[in-house]
Amino acid sequence: MNIDYTKNNGLVPAIIQDETTHKVLMLGYMNQEALNKTLETQLVTFFSRTKQRLWTKGEESGHVLKLVSIKLDCDSDTLLIKVTPEGPTCHKGSDTCWNEDNIRDYGFLTTLETIIADRKNNAAEDTSYVASLFAKGINKIAQKVGEEAVEVVIEAKDSNDDLFLNESADLLFHYLILLQAKGFEINDIIKILEQRAVK
Repeated sequence: MNIDYTKNNGLVPAIIQDETTHKVLMLGYMNQEALNKTLETQLVTFFSRTKQRLWTKGEESGHVLKLVSIKLDCDSDTLLIKVTPEGPTCHKGSDTCWNEDNIRDYGFLTTLETIIADRKNNAAEDTSYVASLFAKGINKIAQKVGEEAVEVVIEAKDSNDDLFLNESADLLFHYLILLQAKGFEINDIIKILEQRAVK
């Protein structure tokens, strides 16, 4: 990598990102020596601007950052370093330096799961369709998933893409409800798919 160290007194920002969750964990600074040590040890090492020395993340706490990959940005003056963290990253004990939990986020699907979980947990007071399904129990929820799956199959054989996509959305929605009813989340399914992918 042809890194430009000239813009910040011999240092470049290093953005640290979890390889699995894609959460940004912290921002540090590196010089060439820190980068060399990171590559040599496979543990992320920074140059501390306050201590004026190299420091390997986790050298005291044990919460190291195991190197996965390093990329250089388009201006050659910022690094994106993907890691596998061992424990919390922030020195204050949180997963990230922005006090966020280092968990996977699937965007709207995660938001939808949160809504479904809330309606499950408050089914007694909630009058929504989702709450009514939870009130009817697992058999009714499983039946709805079966019905929606059949409708997807029927529409797949037709040429109406709009109907096919709408039925697919209904199936996914009810499947997320079924997962919650069984005490699981989509992340549990993702983990199984990932395990299968490496076999």
